[in-house]
Order: sequence, then structure tokens, then C-alpha cells
Amino acid sequence: MFEAIKQFFGGSPQLQLSLPWLLFALVAIPMIVIAWGFRTYPSWWWVALISCSLVISLVAIFVPVVIVIAVLVDLFLVVVAATDLVWGSLLTRQGINVRRKIPRTCSLEVPFVGEVEIENRTRSKLFGTVRDDLPDHFETVPESHSLRLNSLDQVTLQRRITPKRRGAFLMERCDLVLQSPMRLWNRYLTFSVKDELNVYPNLKQLSDYALLAKTDRLSLIGVRKKRLIGQDNEFERLRDYTRDDNYRHIDWRSTARRGRLTVKQFQSEQSQRVVFLLDCGRMMVNQHNGMSLLDHSFNSILMMAYVALAQGDAVGMLCFSDQIHSYLPPRSGSSQLNRLIHAGFDQFPRMVESRYDQAFLYLANHCKRRSMVVLATNVIDEVNAQSVVDHLGKIKGPHLPMGVLMRDRTMYEAVENEASENYCIYRAAAAADVLHWRQQVLSDLSHRGVLIVDAFPDELTAPLVNQYLEVKAKHLL
Repeated sequence: MFEAIKQFFGGSPQLQLSLPWLLFALVAIPMIVIAWGFRTYPSWWWVALISCSLVISLVAIFVPVVIVIAVLVDLFLVVVAATDLVWGSLLTRQGINVRRKIPRTCSLEVPFVGEVEIENRTRSKLFGTVRDDLPDHFETVPESHSLRLNSLDQVTLQRRITPKRRGAFLMERCDLVLQSPMRLWNRYLTFSVKDELNVYPNLKQLSDYALLAKTDRLSLIGVRKKRLIGQDNEFERLRDYTRDDNYRHIDWRSTARRGRLTVKQFQSEQSQRVVFLLDCGRMMVNQHNGMSLLDHSFNSILMMAYVALAQGDAVGMLCFSDQIHSYLPPRSGSSQLNRLIHAGFDQFPRMVESRYDQAFLYLANHCKRRSMVVLATNVIDEVNAQSVVDHLGKIKGPHLPMGVLMRDRTMYEAVENEASENYCIYRAAAAADVLHWRQQVLSDLSHRGVLIVDAFPDELTAPLVNQYLEVKAKHLL
């Protein structure tokens, strides 16, 4: 055969040595074009076989006798790869059904189980990998599944999904990578499987509050009980005596009947209104513990809203940045909390300057009754700080304003740093200057009659609820 090859190329050694490469090019290029059109790509096994062929062809350069072996190997690889390519190209989405089963709603940082059901109605076995669509800011275990499915069979694959960001998400597809019968090619198939997934804030704190409230242990989460001043003669219920109760409220007849100290609980004035103004602008972009300031504010607002609704008050919310994003009129009732969640769960901080004037004008046009107006924002520079002071100060009288501002823990840590390096000293001096300016802003707000809640983002809930309970106890609203 070697002599036949020599005669065919006229005895030219260069043409003889280039025979394996020409054969590979003439057959491989059409195969590549076909594979690209069918979204079928070589696997690592195909790469390994090609590498063996290349090694033999390189050896043939120095040992011409090996050229016969190289030609035979190339012919064998071409026939096997072409057969496997044609066979693998028959694996289409026809006869393969993919369905996804996930809950419509879930909570932030709370894992849930997602399922992908694959049904094989073809006459071929399916081998490969399944990778379901996953939005950004999600974690899943495992990231992909190995698939081994017999003909006319189905399988259900499960994965554990943990959402790391609240909002509304759309899962659009499911990708299958199917191996050809000889494992030389991988066929990529995409199935359109659309499902909507709404990620809500984690409401575990609400259930914790309800449990502690029933057992009179709210002090464990930093919520202090407030003694009502006057107007507390509307009886609500009887309950066991605790150390903080007024002894004049002890019901001695019930105590004698039950055999333990029992006090009368009075309910405060109801049907008051609380409106939250949630800033969604650049002031709320900063991150703390993997959550933006807007996330921390929204979680605390939901907690205060839960307490206010339990007190019988009406609660509403206005989300804004450089425009009005959503407005929920104040209402009472337990269903209002769900409306608050739907109104704010898909709001995210935007890199725009917030229009406080537009937000307060919208509030004045849509909320004319006296309400507690709670503005959740942050002060970073003099421009936005002056705007916050002016607009909160102007509504004093028609409304009861409250400013919810979040501290920057980095600033406080820089001031408390005891390092003696010059850089640390300059950094501490700059941080102290910023904190002094911030304290002046808080003083201006307080002088204008604005209630202040100033706390770190992860410690905001308890001070906010305490401030609301103090307002209710003193009947400031």
C-alpha cells in the first residue's frame, strides 16, 4: 500500500507526508460545518482521538513508513466520527418533553426544592447533562444533573435553590447536553420552559415577634414595652401579670378565681395612619452584610407595619427615586401587609438622585389626613441632607414626621481605631469630621420637631418599633 501511495503522488515525499493532513481537512471541514448547524460539538473523547492521530502524523514526518498507519488511522477516525455525528444528529427535541416544578413564591435566603421532569418518548437512550435556567443572585446545589434515561421513560431531577435577592424573576429555558452513542459529540438542545418566581423578603422576624408578643418576651429582640399615658380605659383582655405592669391594673377578682396574678390590658387609640416613604435612589445603594440599605429598610418597615396593623392602625407606603414607583394608600387589616410586600418586593436601589420634592408633593395630594410619615433614607452629602431636613420639617403640623437614617459602620470603626499609623490617624480624623456633620443634620431635624431613628442597618428594626410604640403611648399622633 505504501508503494501505491508513492505512485499516486508521483513519488513526491512532501505530498506523501501531507496525505494525512489533506485527508483530515477534506473530511473534517464539512463535518465541522454540519456540527455547527446542528449545535453539535466535539467532546473530549473526540479531541483525544484527534490528538492521537496528530501524534502519528508527526511521527510519519521522521519515519515515512508510518504514513500508512497514519492514513489508516485517519480513515478509521473519519468513518467513526461521521457515523457517530449522523447518529447523534438524530437526537432532536422531538419526543423529549421537559417540565419544571417550582413554587410561585419564596422567601429571601430560604432554600426551596425545584424539580425538572424529563420524559423520553424516543426510541433512543439519552445520556448527557441537564442544566436548568437560573437567574442571577441565586445559588443551587447541584448546578447540573447527569442524565441517563431509557427509551419511553421519564425522570425527575431535584435541586436545592437559595435566592440571594428579592424581586420578580423569569426562568425561561432548560438546557440539555446529549451525548452521541459513541460519546464523540455533544448535542446542545434548548427547551423553552417559562416560569415566574417572586422572591419576597424573609418574614421570619414577623413570626418571631408574634411568638414573643404572645409570651410577653419582646425584650429579647430589643422591643421595650411602653406605658400608656391617659386614654387607657378601653378594656381589651385579661392576661398574666408581668414585672413591668402597673399594679393598679391588677384585677383582684380574676386573680382570686384563677389563683395567679391577673391584670387588665387596655388598648390604645386606633384608626391612626402611618405612611412609609421608601427612598429607592442612590442613597440606599451601599451594602451591609450582603444586603443593600434599601433591603434593611424594607425589612424594618415590614416589621413596624406588622406592629401597627396589630394595633389597628392604617398603613401605606410610597416608593420613589427620581420618579414615583408605587403608592399604596393607607389601609388597616391583616391583608394590608401582603399588599405592602407586593408593592415593595421588586424595588431596588437605583443610581439616580432622589426627588424628595416630587415624593412629598405626591403625598400631599394623595394623603390629606394627619398621618405619621416615616421617611427611610440616608444622608451622605449636604445637598440631599438639606433636602431631607427641609421637606420633613415642612410637614410638621399636618403630619407627624419621622426620619429613619442608617449609620455607616465603617465610619464608626475608623473613629474607634487605635492604630498609630499616620494613614489611620488621618482616616479617623476624616471619619470624625463626617460624623460631626451628620450629627448636626440630626440636630437640625430634631429642632424642627422631626422624630429620629438613627441606627446601624442590621439593628434598625428594634429602634424603629420602639419609636412607634412610644408615639402610641404618648398619643403624639
